[in-house]
Amino acid sequence: MTAPPPPVLFLMGPTASGKTALAVELVQRWPFEIISVDSALVYQGMDIGTAKPDAATQRIAPHRLIDILDPAEAYSAGQFRGDALREIAAIHAVGHIPLLVGGTMLYFRALERGLAELPSADPEIRVRLAAELVEQGSAALHARLTRTDPVAAERIHPHDVQRIQRALEVHALTGQSLTELCRRSHNELLPFRIVKLMVAPADRWVLHKRIEQRFRAMLEQGFVTEVERLRARGDLNLHKPAMRAVGYRQVWEYLDGVLDYAALCERGVAATRQFAKRQLTWLRSETDAFWLNSMVPDLFDQIVAHLYETGFFPNTSNRLC
Repeated sequence: MTAPPPPVLFLMGPTASGKTALAVELVQRWPFEIISVDSALVYQGMDIGTAKPDAATQRIAPHRLIDILDPAEAYSAGQFRGDALREIAAIHAVGHIPLLVGGTMLYFRALERGLAELPSADPEIRVRLAAELVEQGSAALHARLTRTDPVAAERIHPHDVQRIQRALEVHALTGQSLTELCRRSHNELLPFRIVKLMVAPADRWVLHKRIEQRFRAMLEQGFVTEVERLRARGDLNLHKPAMRAVGYRQVWEYLDGVLDYAALCERGVAATRQFAKRQLTWLRSETDAFWLNSMVPDLFDQIVAHLYETGFFPNTSNRLC
């Protein structure tokens, strides 16, 4: 009899939806090991603004793919896919279950479906786009992307210059949108039994309130001092991928005197809410996921029931009493 494929659990959701606490509870009850799926948590020294699990949490539930890069370095979906597949194999090798937790939906998509075959960078087009960025600003380039690829524009932040330029470059080279090319790309099936859980408050207002409370708590915990240390290095700026993480731009602009403290709070909360909106747009495109209201008191029990109903575990020896 052929053995079933090894299980992998995806725990997905927007920022501030309670994914980390839920993942820690799962680790305490089953032989799960966590792999972070977060494009900001990979960076060292970016702890408060990314809501990185603290040392006490990581002693209970260690997270792989956290603190693996310096903030001056870039990290791609392709790099994540290779790193995640390596960590999944290592976890399966010791008989444990990979639990992939995070909110970077592009990374989840790249891991599960593979990467689109996109054209190589064109230096001439990149120089032209860089000049247009200086002359017109990122908002104008994002508006152009909205006309050529509205789906990509919806998920790419207007300040994410690198991704905006890449999407426009792909369109200039191929005459097709990045979204269309990705849709037609070869899907590489993974040899795993994947179950997807999506957690988010059912009420959008609740999520917005949690985002505001968490951002203000980050400021009280020393978020500004954290960005001050990064800024003082001298080799970072707002064009670095790490510094485009939500909230960091707003604190940087506060330190530059562009924003006062009240505006920092307002803009930081607004940027995080917009980020959550983009995450939810991605999540709604996942048709094979089990949605859960993260605010219900029996959330963990619902997850337990779903995992057994779907036959996620290879046997019932780990069933809870």
